[in-house]
Amino acid sequence: MTAAYAAVIVLHESRPELAALLGSLERVDPPPRLVVVDTGRDDEGAALAERHGATVLLRRENPGYGAASNAGVAEVEEDVTILLNPDCEATDDSLARLAEIARRDPDALHAPRLLNPDGSVQRSAHPRPGTLGAFVPAAVPAPLLPRAIRVRAEPYRADSPRTVGWAIGACLAASTRTLRRLGPFDPSIHLFAEDMDLGLRARTVLHPQLTLIHHGGHSVNRAGERFDALARNRREVIGRRLGRRAQRRDDGAQALTFALRAFKGPRERAQLRALLEARR
Repeated sequence: MTAAYAAVIVLHESRPELAALLGSLERVDPPPRLVVVDTGRDDEGAALAERHGATVLLRRENPGYGAASNAGVAEVEEDVTILLNPDCEATDDSLARLAEIARRDPDALHAPRLLNPDGSVQRSAHPRPGTLGAFVPAAVPAPLLPRAIRVRAEPYRADSPRTVGWAIGACLAASTRTLRRLGPFDPSIHLFAEDMDLGLRARTVLHPQLTLIHHGGHSVNRAGERFDALARNRREVIGRRLGRRAQRRDDGAQALTFALRAFKGPRERAQLRALLEARR
């Protein structure tokens, strides 16, 4: 594989994460050309990116992840772009293979399987919200479901490529033309649920044979998890893209899920409180 592709990376005081990502890209053949958008205070992440040959844009006013990503995509010259979080790490050539898949299927978004640092699988691909596939795991413990239904309800468990409702935005590849046509992101969403919004506007394919480590939450969780903003944005996106009926179904699935998990600890109870507050 020799065709060029680009990776757009948005930083927000992410120098340590970027350093690990850049080191891991030495395993990728060919590596992507980098377009880096720095939205936070200067922690020398931009300088590090420049030393590695990246095109760097400074957006110190922090316009939001979506708007910053859009600015990066506007600078891409290659025909394929990967939207890549700085807290990811490559372990093999999956990024290059993902780019080739996006080149062959240019009208879809393509996502790899995301792994936790310990190698376990992340819940990075989801069914379309407001559908039976999204409601079933809230009502029935996933291990009790037949395999086919469980994969439909929890598509991140798939063993072969499949279309999913949406995938988190830590790593998404597509033709650059498609991304520009989509936005890719709605710039009015500053943070949270912008990847769901994008997924609801495009066909998304999960490729579980391709893997990437994703540490997760490196910038958004520094001041604590923002369950309130996530709940509000999720409801707004689903209502706008899928309608009030889907929004109500998703509210029910989310509420049941969090209520059944509330005994586990304060995180689950905080998620339930945030949802109930967002519905008022």
